[in-house]
Order: sequence, then C-alpha cells, then structure tokens
Amino acid sequence: MKIAVDAMGGDHAPAAIVEGAIQASKEVKNPIVLVGIEEQIRAELDRLGGAGAGLEIVPAAEVVGMNESPAIAIRKKKNSSISVGIDLLKTGGAAAFVSAGNTGAVMAAALLKLRTIPGVGRAPIAVMLPTARGFTVLLDAGANVDVKPGTLFEFGIMGSVYASFVLGVDSPRVGTLSIGEEEGKGTDVIREAASMLKASSVNFIGNVEAKEVYRGVADVIVCDGLLGNITLKVSESLAEFLQNALRDIFSANWRTKLAYFLIKPQLAAFKKKIDYHEYGGAPLLGINGGVIISHGSSKAKSIKNAIKQAELYIETDVINKIRIGMEKNAQFRPADEQKDPA
Repeated sequence: MKIAVDAMGGDHAPAAIVEGAIQASKEVKNPIVLVGIEEQIRAELDRLGGAGAGLEIVPAAEVVGMNESPAIAIRKKKNSSISVGIDLLKTGGAAAFVSAGNTGAVMAAALLKLRTIPGVGRAPIAVMLPTARGFTVLLDAGANVDVKPGTLFEFGIMGSVYASFVLGVDSPRVGTLSIGEEEGKGTDVIREAASMLKASSVNFIGNVEAKEVYRGVADVIVCDGLLGNITLKVSESLAEFLQNALRDIFSANWRTKLAYFLIKPQLAAFKKKIDYHEYGGAPLLGINGGVIISHGSSKAKSIKNAIKQAELYIETDVINKIRIGMEKNAQFRPADEQKDPA
C-alpha cells in the first residue's frame, strides 16, 4: 500500500515536504510516492542526499496556490499535485494521500472524486488536542461551517470510531461542544444532535463547555467547523504563547537558567505534547480514501508524522470501521435527515 504525498503543498514546499518524506521512509513500512513537479522534487532529493531513499515520483505539472479558489482550482488545474494525488487514491495507485496544501482544494477533490461513505453527508477534519488526561479528538476543525443536526450526529459516530483506535479507548466518551453542560443548552442544532447521539450506540456524555475541553472530560468533542476551527486556532496561539513565555522566563538570569536545567526533561515533554508538529496532520473522516490534511506551515517533522499517521489510518482500516458504525446507527437519524444528511 503506497502513501502519496503532495510535494508541492504548503508554505515550505517542496523542500520541507521532501525532507519529511525522506525521514518518514526510515520509519514506515509502506512505499512513499512524491507527487509534484519532477525537476523540483529531484533537485531537493539530490540536495538532501535522499536520492537513494527509494521514494517514487509521480509527475504533476501544476500547483494549487494556498489562496486560490478551491472549486476553480480543481476544475481548471486537472494536473495539479492535489488532483493527481487524489486520482492515485481513486485508481488504487495509493492507499492514502497527505497534503499540506490548499485545504479547500484537497477537500473539494476528495469529495468530488472519492465520494463519501454511505450514510455520511459531510466529511469533517478530526484533530488531536492535548488534555490533562491525555488527548481529545475534536471534529469538525474547519471543513463544515453550516451543519444540520444529522451532520453533528455523523461526526459523533465517526469521531467515536476514530478515537477508539487512535486513543486506544474501547468506549470513547463523546460530547457536544456547547455554552453549558446542562442538557438543553446550545442552539437547536446542538440540542437535536445531542438527542440523536444520546439514543445511539456511542458513549454520549452530553454537552461539554469550552472550559472543560482541556480537562479531558471527553475523548471526542463534536461541533461545527466554525467553532472547531476557532477552538483549534486559539489553542495553537496559546501553545505558542506558553512556549515563548517559558523561554523568556528561563533565560532571564543564571537562577532561572539553573532551574531550566533541573527540569529540562519535564519541559521537553510538555513542549512535545502541545506542539502540533508532533501530530502531523488530521484525517478527513468519512471519505472513501485515506486523506490526511497537514498544517499549511508544516515543516519536515510535521510531514514525517503525517505520513506515519496515514500509515496507521490505512492499516487499522478506519474507513471500513466508520462504514460499519454508520450502518449500525442509521436508525437513530430522523427520516428527513436520512434522505438529506448534509
């Protein structure tokens, strides 16, 4: 099973992407395919001494810019690294696709060419957030701003399936992000979705307030893409602030430098836990193919970890498990939502 990587996607492409792929090739079992402008990829392989890493190259003559319209880009740039990479999934040339490129374009291409699993109307981005008890899966992190109750219901089912293997939890606790933990709090969409999830087979614990996200009260937190993306971006900003603040504190004088030396291992572990580069990327759940979306500012470390995540995603057969989960809980969706899950 090959893992295709968008060599042209992201702020630091192709250098960081190729470097990350070289690093990943030493840690994953599956072959890696770099998709993009061949001359540029080979130049980076030569520069990094990775010509012998066994990486395959699939040419793609066009690049989708980070600020381009996704719909227009996919329609007009049929030979872009994103389109060619998704085509590899569709034809069986690869089992997973990793991209740090234009998120909207990746989503549009995946939805258009791969389609969703039966019973899934919208594909959410599922991200990992560190908490006091370990980690929490948050979805949607920005793919779907306007949702119906049935959409959040789908997210809950898919998030539970995903968390069961990525967190190693038999019965993940699923909660809906809302303005209060009491039942009945939140919008009509949140309340109706909560009612459906409560009746389903997942371990639904009710509403989760924003202040509880990092306490680890839930293994899965469900919300629309607007709330999810704001939560994610605020979290990334806070993590950056904390790292910079700690650096300033421990470099202030000889006493603080000594204190840093004494607790250096603990600080390193803390930094690793809150660093999004450690998690590489986030899967686009519900798609008939393994699609991993990385941060646009991804460096080599992020890409390496995203490739490792892609390998785990396909080896644990998440797609089929989500399909089974959706079939098992289809009865809990109202009739009108079954006809129009989006």
